Amino acid sequence: MHILQQNELIGFLDDLAPPSLQESYDNSGWIVKLSDSFKKALLGLDCTPEVVQEAQQEGCDLIISHHPIVFKGLKRLTGQHYTEQAVIMAVQGGISIYAIHTNLDNVSQKGVNQSLAQRLGLERGHVLRPLKGQLSKLSIFVPIENTETLEAALFAAGAGQIGNYADCSFLTQGLGSFKPQNEAQPTIGELGARSFVKENRVEVLVENWKVNEVLKSARKAHPYEEMAYDLVLLENEHPFLGSGWIGFLPKALPVQEFLDLIKTNLPAHALKYTAPIKSSIEKVAICGGAGGFLLPDAIRVKADVFLTADFKYHEYFDAIGKIMVVDPGHYETEHHLAEHMSTLLKEKFPNFATLISQVNTNPVNYY
Repeated sequence: MHILQQNELIGFLDDLAPPSLQESYDNSGWIVKLSDSFKKALLGLDCTPEVVQEAQQEGCDLIISHHPIVFKGLKRLTGQHYTEQAVIMAVQGGISIYAIHTNLDNVSQKGVNQSLAQRLGLERGHVLRPLKGQLSKLSIFVPIENTETLEAALFAAGAGQIGNYADCSFLTQGLGSFKPQNEAQPTIGELGARSFVKENRVEVLVENWKVNEVLKSARKAHPYEEMAYDLVLLENEHPFLGSGWIGFLPKALPVQEFLDLIKTNLPAHALKYTAPIKSSIEKVAICGGAGGFLLPDAIRVKADVFLTADFKYHEYFDAIGKIMVVDPGHYETEHHLAEHMSTLLKEKFPNFATLISQVNTNPVNYY
C-alpha cells in the first residue's frame, strides 16, 4: 500500500486543475488538513456528515469531494448545521478534507465537462466559453549559442504550449549591449566596459500559474548573471480552459432516443426539458452542475440542445424557439465525478487505496 504524501497529492491535483482557476466565490482546496500523509481516500461529490461517517467506517483518513463543505467562513462550531457537524466529525476522526470544485469545472482536459461528455458519447468536443486572461507572453534575451539550452529549459517547465502543439517559440535576432558595474560578475565582458553580443529574443506562451516555475527554470539555464526578460499578460482565449462543452453525437438521434440516452447514462430519474427545435439531436452543449449562465453561448454556437442543471422557471422562457434545454438535475450531472477522480488517482498512484462513496447525497427526491 502506498502512503501518499501531501506534496504528491497537491502536485497531482494542482496539475489536474490549478487552484487559480477557481471562481471568486469558491472555496476549493484544503477544508480540513490534519496530516501530511494519507493512507486511504474516500471520493465523493459532497462531504456531508454521512460521508464523513462512511470514511470513518472504511478507515479513510482523507476525503476528496467536488463540492466544498464550507463555502463561507464558519462563525461557530456548535454542530447545529450539517456543515458544522461534518467539520467536527472530520476533526474528531482525524480525517482531512480537500475540495476540487470550480477549478475542475474550468479545465476541459480530464475536467467535469469532458467526463460528462464521455458519459454521453460526445465526440469532436471543445470548450463552450473559453477563459481569457490565463496566458502570458514571456520574452527572454539570450546569446545565440545558448538559445537551444534555454528553450529546452522553458519547454521542460511547461512553457511553449499552443493548443495541441508543444515546444512552440519565436526567435528574433538582434544585438544586445551592457556595461558591467563594480559589483557585477559578468559571464561575458569586463567591468566598466560596454559589451555587444549577438542575441536571440526568445518568445513563448506561458500559462499564468506556471510563470514562477518557468522563470526559475530559465534563470538556471541562462548564462548571464542578470537575465533580461519581458512578461506581458494576454487577453487571448485559452483553448482548453473555460466553462461548458460542445460536442457531437456519433450520429443524430431522435429526440426521444436522446432523452433515453441521458436517463440511462447519467442516470437520471426524471428530466425537465423545453420543446425541441429539431426532430433529431446531434450537436450538444453541456455543463455539469448549474450552467444556466451559458445559455447564450449554447444558442450562439447553434447547438441542438443544452444539457445542464438548476434552470429557474423564467430562464426556460429564454430558450423557447432557440434551443432545447434539458435539466436532469445537479446531482445527476456531477455524481460521476467520484468515479472519474478514482480513475485518475489510480492511474497516477496505482498502489494508493481509494474508495468511491456509496452515500447518496442528493437532497432531491423523486416520486
